[in-house]
Amino acid sequence: MDIGGAGLTCSRVHAVAHGEARVTISGTDRARAAWTAAQRLTTVVYGRGTGVGANKDVPVEQGGAALLRSHACGAGPLVEPERARAMLVVRLNQLLAGGSGVDPGVLPVLAQAINDGFTPPVRTYGAIGTGDLTALSTTALCLLGELPWHSSPTGTETGTGTSADTGTSTGTSTGTGVGTGTGVGTGTGTGAGVAPAAVPRYALADADALPFISSGAATLGDAALACHRLRLLLDAAVDGAARSFAAVDASAEPLAAAVQEARPHPGQAVVAARLRALLPKGPSPRVQDPYGYRAFAQVHGAAMDALDRAEAVVETDLNAAAENPLIAGSLAWHNGNFHSAPVALALDTLRASLVQVAQLSTARLATLMNPGFTGLLPFLADRPGGSGALILEYVAQDALAELRHLAAPVTTGTAVISLGTEDHAGFATQAARHALRCVEPLEIVLACEHTAATRALHGPKPDTPLTADLETARQALRDR
Repeated sequence: MDIGGAGLTCSRVHAVAHGEARVTISGTDRARAAWTAAQRLTTVVYGRGTGVGANKDVPVEQGGAALLRSHACGAGPLVEPERARAMLVVRLNQLLAGGSGVDPGVLPVLAQAINDGFTPPVRTYGAIGTGDLTALSTTALCLLGELPWHSSPTGTETGTGTSADTGTSTGTSTGTGVGTGTGVGTGTGTGAGVAPAAVPRYALADADALPFISSGAATLGDAALACHRLRLLLDAAVDGAARSFAAVDASAEPLAAAVQEARPHPGQAVVAARLRALLPKGPSPRVQDPYGYRAFAQVHGAAMDALDRAEAVVETDLNAAAENPLIAGSLAWHNGNFHSAPVALALDTLRASLVQVAQLSTARLATLMNPGFTGLLPFLADRPGGSGALILEYVAQDALAELRHLAAPVTTGTAVISLGTEDHAGFATQAARHALRCVEPLEIVLACEHTAATRALHGPKPDTPLTADLETARQALRDR
């Protein structure tokens, strides 16, 4: 997969993150132009000749190593390798977009790390939507040999670098190295007779420290993974709804083209057309069905519209040079493009829409338990008094409750830090993390509906644990 600073999508991030594609660099012209311009700057530039945050007016010389070490502080569990890999491919693409002024010599090393399964030991907590400073500082120290990479698929730590400041520079960067330490580490092979991969190393110049970490790449990586997976689930939910429609002979009248043309929301029209094509022609025994059926296109379509909007916002930032300072032309432009308000707002809306999708799914699940809709025994039992599939409602409601908690908006909060210099935060980091966590409970709700509808269509069976049936339904949703 070519990575060149443009054209990176959520689905492409997902493919690289999950090891389904390798990356190649298609061009470094913009990155090289920004780097060349940065070398020629004579004015005071934030982070290159000054401290950061409230220390923005304090002159600093050769402070890159200290900056990286002071910011490489995270807490909580390590993020999964695919999330760390998503961060790497996002930052690689951003650097190729130009504007950072970082030495382009680091670009093939980042590509090597991605392709050879090396990920930095990034922890869950440490960002508030104004830049993933802890995650990217950790990455920089891995490049310098001061922290060990993790190596996938074995998950073992690779490299034995130390934090000695006096280490010699081993990269091709011009300028003063930040200090790579003396340990170069050893690769871990994946099988007998397989040569170990070289440990990714690069001596970032002192002036490259802040530009390298001034990015929301980890947040955007999470957001991209979430958008891709949620699109698959929302698409699959239309097929699941079709099963429920068939199981209760729900009316297709609300899906008619005339109805959609009267209120032309894009997502609603697309969802109605898809579902309409899946349903058999014929009358329904009821004049009007409950909202779980009658308003499916409206609710699900709104969620698809929210997802389209979130994906567009995320993909804009995947390919943006949201650097501060931005090196453009021959100047350094101090700016606020790092702020994540657009992403946070879009993901807040998306998560709220998922709750409505799940609520309608549980409403349809309730009708599938009701003999007045199915013509079968209560709870799809095989005998009078049997519990049948009743427990699916408990499972679905538990997962729905989790979704409600995850849908709480992050954009109503803020933070004032660094002696008041940084007086607002977007919290897109939390919005993206929660969006990614929404995948599991939404999948469970939809799988409960799928399991019940399948049982209703194919006839009740004797009571048995439904765990295997539910897992089969979940797997079917994942395999789309």
